[in-house]
Amino acid sequence: QVQLVESGGGLVQAGGSLRLSCAASGRTFSTYAMGWFRQAPGKEREFVAAISWSGGSTYYADSVKGRFTISRDNAENTVALQMNSLKAEDTAVYYCRAGRTIAAARTASEYGYWGQGTQVTVSS
Repeated sequence: QVQLVESGGGLVQAGGSLRLSCAASGRTFSTYAMGWFRQAPGKEREFVAAISWSGGSTYYADSVKGRFTISRDNAENTVALQMNSLKAEDTAVYYCRAGRTIAAARTASEYGYWGQGTQVTVSS
């Protein structure tokens, strides 16, 4: 089992940057693919980015490609999401996710683990 705790959310002006971090418990972190999702008020939770267990493969939603970067540090049991050129439409609660496969990390309906979420608000 993996427990996930996100941090780094906050209020930022449009065009600014934020870096989210997700700390994972357990000695098996490096065997999990990791992902980030977000959920805006009144909308479904949507995929943002994912990274393979080794960090060698990354995936992004079209809406964030070129602006967001996902990375991981298996020695520190952390995964990060660097968000640049933020837009008002990026406002949402951001969730960290762990899955046994990259498909599971990218798909909310697959079996996986979730953090509690961190709020990101981008003012225009």
